Amino acid sequence: MSNDNEVLLDKEKRNDLNVKEERKVDRKEERKEGEPTSAFKGASWAALLVGVASYLIGLFNATMQLNEKGFYFAVLVFGLYSAISLQKAVRDKEEGIPVTSIYYGISWFALIVSIALMAIGLYNAGSIILSEKGFFSMAFVLSLFAAITVQKNIRDTQRARERG
Repeated sequence: MSNDNEVLLDKEKRNDLNVKEERKVDRKEERKEGEPTSAFKGASWAALLVGVASYLIGLFNATMQLNEKGFYFAVLVFGLYSAISLQKAVRDKEEGIPVTSIYYGISWFALIVSIALMAIGLYNAGSIILSEKGFFSMAFVLSLFAAITVQKNIRDTQRARERG
């Protein structure tokens, strides 16, 4: 008889666990069509944080003068802003949202200038060894790419939720 009671208790525990699992599944919000996955969003944010943090930590630890550090910081901020601005302008044009040609052109120009400033600055930096130049250039490129991806994910998520 005690075995029957134990079997019943085990069945009740399993039923309780199944009900709890079903509730967890029900609470999970479904991804809308066109919305990036959580994994892709997380990877994009992680890449942005790693790129910017690496760049800033490298800049903090660099043995260059404060005005040089300021230049490289300004180039990073300028590059991030121009990359996001260009991505938005390109996306707006593609979706039929009006974008003036002057804004579109300035966005391209700003991104090209920020990349050129970084390249020229690193090329002419006598106090930075070659491996540090490679580090700064890779952290810069990673940050730009990740910023574009994060902005795209935010826009795709917003659009998917508006539709659905």
